[in-house]
Amino acid sequence: MLTKSKLLLLLGFILLLYSCSHYSEDKGKISIGFSQSISEDDTWRKSMDNTMRVEASLHPEVDLTIYNANNSTKNQISDIEKMINNHLDVIIVAPYGSDSIVPVIEKANQKGIPVIIVDRKVNTSNFTAFLGADNVEVGRIAGKYIVSMSKARGNILEIKATTDISPGVERSLGFKQIINQYPNIRKTSITAENLASLNDKFSNVLDSLPNLEYVFAFNDIIALQAWEVAKQKGKEKSIKFIGIDGLNGPDGGIQAVKEGKLKATILYPTGGSEAIRLAIKIANKQAIPKNNKLATVLIDSLNADIMSNQFDKITEQQTNIETQLNVIDSQEKKYITLYNLMKLLGFFSVIIFCLAIFSTYSIISIRKKKRQLEITNKKIHNQRNQIEKFAEKLKISNEGKINFFTGISHEFKTPLTLILSCVESLKEEFKTKNTDIKRDLDIMHNNSMRLLRLINQLLDFRKIENKKFNIKVSKTNLMLFSKNIFKEFEREARKRRINYTITTNDENIEVYLDKNLMDKVYYNLLSNSFKFTPDGGNIEIVIHKNFEKNTVEIKFKDSGIGIPENEIKEIFNPFFKGSNNYKNGSGIGLNLSKSFIDLHNGTIEVKSNVGTEFMITLPLGTEHLNKKQIIDHYEEDNLNDNYVFEEETEAQEVTQELSEKKNTILVIEDNVDLLEFISSKLSVDYKVIKSDGYNAIEKALEVMPDIILCDLNLPEKSGFEICQTLKMNVLTSHIPTIILTASDDQDTYIKSLEAGADLFLTKPFNLKVLRESIKGLLYNREKLRYYYTNNIDEIEVGTLGVIEKEFLNKINILLEKNLDNSTFSVEELASCLNISRVQLYRKVKAVLGIGISDYIINFRLEKSKELLKTTSLNISEIAYSCGFASPNYFSTSFKNKYAVSPKDFRNEK
Repeated sequence: MLTKSKLLLLLGFILLLYSCSHYSEDKGKISIGFSQSISEDDTWRKSMDNTMRVEASLHPEVDLTIYNANNSTKNQISDIEKMINNHLDVIIVAPYGSDSIVPVIEKANQKGIPVIIVDRKVNTSNFTAFLGADNVEVGRIAGKYIVSMSKARGNILEIKATTDISPGVERSLGFKQIINQYPNIRKTSITAENLASLNDKFSNVLDSLPNLEYVFAFNDIIALQAWEVAKQKGKEKSIKFIGIDGLNGPDGGIQAVKEGKLKATILYPTGGSEAIRLAIKIANKQAIPKNNKLATVLIDSLNADIMSNQFDKITEQQTNIETQLNVIDSQEKKYITLYNLMKLLGFFSVIIFCLAIFSTYSIISIRKKKRQLEITNKKIHNQRNQIEKFAEKLKISNEGKINFFTGISHEFKTPLTLILSCVESLKEEFKTKNTDIKRDLDIMHNNSMRLLRLINQLLDFRKIENKKFNIKVSKTNLMLFSKNIFKEFEREARKRRINYTITTNDENIEVYLDKNLMDKVYYNLLSNSFKFTPDGGNIEIVIHKNFEKNTVEIKFKDSGIGIPENEIKEIFNPFFKGSNNYKNGSGIGLNLSKSFIDLHNGTIEVKSNVGTEFMITLPLGTEHLNKKQIIDHYEEDNLNDNYVFEEETEAQEVTQELSEKKNTILVIEDNVDLLEFISSKLSVDYKVIKSDGYNAIEKALEVMPDIILCDLNLPEKSGFEICQTLKMNVLTSHIPTIILTASDDQDTYIKSLEAGADLFLTKPFNLKVLRESIKGLLYNREKLRYYYTNNIDEIEVGTLGVIEKEFLNKINILLEKNLDNSTFSVEELASCLNISRVQLYRKVKAVLGIGISDYIINFRLEKSKELLKTTSLNISEIAYSCGFASPNYFSTSFKNKYAVSPKDFRNEK
């Protein structure tokens, strides 16, 4: 029997060891070798090696080996031979020469080892794939940039690195293709074999070409060295230097652009990470293209900071990913250890079970231990999955790009919300031919025009950038033209009680202008005035003819928030947004207006002391115009932006009277159209209180609504801040809140939940969905009221918010302490809670649906019922101990609540 037990134990132990070793078997590795041609002293090559190592660390199955030839063809051939002899899965080569390594590359190809060529090309096609930037395009980008900056004229110097490698040849070819198209550009070329020879050659060029304006160097190191030489001669400010590489860091090209040493640098990606990914695809037998081009971009002062920040973020995220991978590896090792330990314990548990078959206690004990180990194993497995998901999210976030027109797209969504909602509304309204149809049609028309105007601004901005705008001017009565546009904003001025005027010293001023462009200028300036002028403010247009200068001045004055003095110089820059501007906008309106005024050979100036004043000055007559620009008749194409609803009807006033008995909704929205639209649609079923965002928190505390509908982007505080403030306040924490926003990304959704929002709806939203969402939140709130009204002692186990639970618990504790005090009043309770009696009543009424006095009575009755069940005290003693003034009052209240007298209740138990 003992021998059989030993054999059984030995057999089980062998099986256990096999299962453990089987689990820990490594997955198949992918061996990749990389032959670097130039030493790591070269910053660009060092960056390539680093990106390869980082990418390889993201793939546990990759085994990367890097060889460095140190500027020697012989060493590089030897390194590739080693990789062939070691039977690597994939070989990556950055060639030092175009011809010398061709035999060894073809040898690897014959051996069936895939070869990837990066950066420089070789004179053979017997390789698997080529990866690198389009050097011809790099030369073209440099040429186009210099042509654009020099206006196709000037003296240019091209500094080549070497002449016998493919990048240098192709860059020079692309540069010539562009420069040779412009006869007014004079190009000179020199070759810098090393930095020492560059100093002498470039110094001679500076002496022979005193009017040299641009230098195009084949890398940033050469460009910076040339800048140093120019600095010694005092010419570094008169010459613009353009380099290639665009590396990030203190000595890189991007930093040189930021410091003003280089005018621009062209990003020349190393392709390290792409090469590793390409090698993995090849090793996994995936189909890949023969030629793989890397994207490049020009970096100048406009985007240098953005590119630098993006590279810094990428580096930071790569570091985080490496850290997370180390954590995952550590967790995986722990998991394997615990997994094997679990099997070992399971084995011993089986042995113990066999030896102690008759011991019930042992069986139960072993099962408990096994169950605990399974739970631990599941937790570790879940933790590993969470870490892997987190690492994947980090990897995805690393690939994100900047969306340049995010602000404009958000601007589009609010009008789209109104248009789509109105269309849905019209489908219902046409059934009954209601008078609201005209109101909805007005909204659709106005916001469609607004969208068209925004799109036209984008198109106009593009035309201005490409210098493709041709104006068509005609003789125009300026006062009549101004009055027509002035009238478009009169209804808005009346609605907001704004003192809105237009005056002139000459009613018959005749000006040659492009009506379409000037119409856009007027609309931009007036829209800004109405946007930033508070209700009851002043807006005026003053037209003054200057007889001495033969010009006309058009002034747009308002009493709005003004412009900070230090920002006035930047106000006409594209995409600029003032520090005190909390409104949504594209940031190109004023830039376009200035461009249109410039096309008329006029000027636009701005002053800001109290409010803001824009002054347009236009020359009179036709001497400043080209005859081709003048036309006899102009077809007007005015777009009217009407943002004003029609007056409320009597039927709506009657509806408002009936709304006093309805649930109250506070709508917080800074867009006037959307605020009015939502209010009008919800006022049928609810009492609607409106806020433009400036007094949202005060309004909520004042009216204590049943539900809050809040936009995200508001003037003073964001929707997140308003929601969080109200949810943290004990008086308003119970109010359900719906967040409306044009942002539909996951981060915004998570922030809404963190701020305490009950629901998150994105624009454009469906009106039916909004209505049903409101009904659902109010219904759930009413169910909670009913439950807690009848289950006062079960607050902790319910689904109320934390603040509501704490608030009701405080009330219960105070009532418990004063249970036998029949004189303990509502006023005393409110004083103990540091709130007013009215606030206490509103809060309890909103949470539980009953008054505070009823709640106190119910609390005392619940306690008395408990005493009747668990003690032998008589009815009078229980009445006094629960705070009732008399036994008769207690008996009456008890019977009204439970439909049975206290005596009968005790007898029934």
